[in-house]
Amino acid sequence: MRNFHFPGRSTVHATNAMVATSHPQASLAAIEVLREGGTAVDAAVAGSAVLGVIEPQSTGIGGDCFALIQPRGEGKIIAYNGSGRAPKAANADWYLERKMTSVPLTSAHAVSIPGVIDAFATVLRDHGKFGFDRLLQPAIKAAEEGYVVAPRIAFDWKNQFEKLKAGTNTPRYLLPGGKPPVAGDVIRQAELGKTLRAIARDGRDAFYKGAIAEDMVETLRGIGGLHTLDDFAAHTTETTTPIGTMYKGYDVWQCPPNGPGVTALLMLNILSRFDLTKYAPVSIERFHLEAEAARIAYMNREMHVASPEHMKINVAEMLEKGFADEHISKIRMDGLLDLPNVAPPMNPSTIYITVVDKDRNVCSFINSVAHSFGSAIVSNNTGVLFQNRAGGFRIQPGHPNCIEGGKRPLHTIMPGLLTKGGRSVMPFAVMGGQYQPTGQTHLLTNLLDYGCDVQEAIDMPRGLHYEGQYQLEDSVPAEIVEGLKKLGHKTTTVVGPLGGAQAIWIDWDKGTLTGGSDPRKDGCALGY
Repeated sequence: MRNFHFPGRSTVHATNAMVATSHPQASLAAIEVLREGGTAVDAAVAGSAVLGVIEPQSTGIGGDCFALIQPRGEGKIIAYNGSGRAPKAANADWYLERKMTSVPLTSAHAVSIPGVIDAFATVLRDHGKFGFDRLLQPAIKAAEEGYVVAPRIAFDWKNQFEKLKAGTNTPRYLLPGGKPPVAGDVIRQAELGKTLRAIARDGRDAFYKGAIAEDMVETLRGIGGLHTLDDFAAHTTETTTPIGTMYKGYDVWQCPPNGPGVTALLMLNILSRFDLTKYAPVSIERFHLEAEAARIAYMNREMHVASPEHMKINVAEMLEKGFADEHISKIRMDGLLDLPNVAPPMNPSTIYITVVDKDRNVCSFINSVAHSFGSAIVSNNTGVLFQNRAGGFRIQPGHPNCIEGGKRPLHTIMPGLLTKGGRSVMPFAVMGGQYQPTGQTHLLTNLLDYGCDVQEAIDMPRGLHYEGQYQLEDSVPAEIVEGLKKLGHKTTTVVGPLGGAQAIWIDWDKGTLTGGSDPRKDGCALGY
């Protein structure tokens, strides 16, 4: 079906096990764990820890994590919420008294308690065979002995030079020689390696208690943060039940709020009202309908979605087929809906790992530091780069997503899982901050409406309607762009690649696995 000009690559096939990540070094680390008899979760943790070193703009142990896991690929699916909370002392009045109407993204106030390490420990406790002592070794080696900077990572590093130059400790840790590294440079991070060694030896408490936590709190409080040692010590990962909807005979599963997965499910519910197959996969009509579905879904997310105990409308109501019908029923093919713009922070940086092991344990695993290089704050002596996920809060009393002590912010990262008849068919996700709900919807409709294989579905040209503009990749043909303009869309060419995806298709009848990995990133799928 490759009738578009985006450069494609072949699908990867295997019978035993498979992994797909955004960097070959992480894919290899995960495959080695699988070959040693590790589970899908063991492999995901090993690969993710490597990415936390070698892809610092996207993830790290100062970030957050969500996961969907289905043991043996059938039956109960377990959702893990490894996102962090605001410090107990945080509240809207404190910020408003200081004339802050939004959370500054490169301040200590943007740093919620990092959730990754506790999430790793929790999923390993439930589904792993190995411990941190084995699984963190590839990451430790990369940090201490050095890693080679890959092209896409170098691209992001260069784009964030000014942010890093102005950050807290980031010039010392992340700008060797005072400038961003280029592809082919070797980077070493001895302090981060030492921190990882402590976690490998002493477990999650080495991060949330003791000297490492003390250094993190001292760093954050030293630049105005409200964090305490008790905030770190009290952090826990939540085990929850996924939410889902049916599309084209398949069940699509997401983590519940404070994850944003309901946004993609709502988009799919909207698009299920239309026959996309009437239109070409790269067509004015298809891109227009996707944009209108996104505008409705994102608007409702911003109005309603937050940490679940603060939501005034529940997810089940949002996933009813008649939800938002006053807008959906007005979608037309000759113009745009009259809707307010929503403009939450873009949050473009994330990594996603998908793994299926020889026993068909399925792991959909996503980690992030939120914006590229997170808050641009590195802990004084530990090498830990902090996320800026608390930037997802509003400082708006009465809003369900208003900042509050001990509360989790509305997130952007969302692992996905496709099942049929209760069995896993495809663990998948599309990285890229606010693009993720649109990206997952685009990927699934490429597969289920247009009959693409997983790699074709990933390769297909993309767009994101955001902040009143339709951001389109340069692979979208000029005639499509012009047609969208005639419908009233304000279009712009997106700077750099839009998102990045990984997916593994499971064929139970043939006993095979088919992997795809996004050429917009440095990574690959590997299997054996």
